Amino acid sequence: MKNYVIAALSGAALILSSQVMAADIEAGKSKAAEVCASCHGADGNSPAPAFPKIGGQYRTYLVKALNDYKSGSRKDPIMAGMAASLSPADIENLAFYYSSLPGNLNSHK
Repeated sequence: MKNYVIAALSGAALILSSQVMAADIEAGKSKAAEVCASCHGADGNSPAPAFPKIGGQYRTYLVKALNDYKSGSRKDPIMAGMAASLSPADIENLAFYYSSLPGNLNSHK
């Protein structure tokens, strides 16, 4: 039984690591400059309180949020428009890029 648990955990870790490795941080950085930086800041730490700070945010949270905006299950007209044009690869790359940055999630000073 112990071997089955170890094999299952190893398989899950492999799947998760391959998803992260499949993301392209440079493509994410490029797409961020093109689509996201005007509101969220070049480093994901928007100086404007109206726009969330996303630098340093969890990758999985960013993927979910962007997919939810894209599907319409999360409502915001601006983000829905921005997410509509993103491919699944764009979403993964953006999430990987922003999650790799130092965050300042606790303040908007």
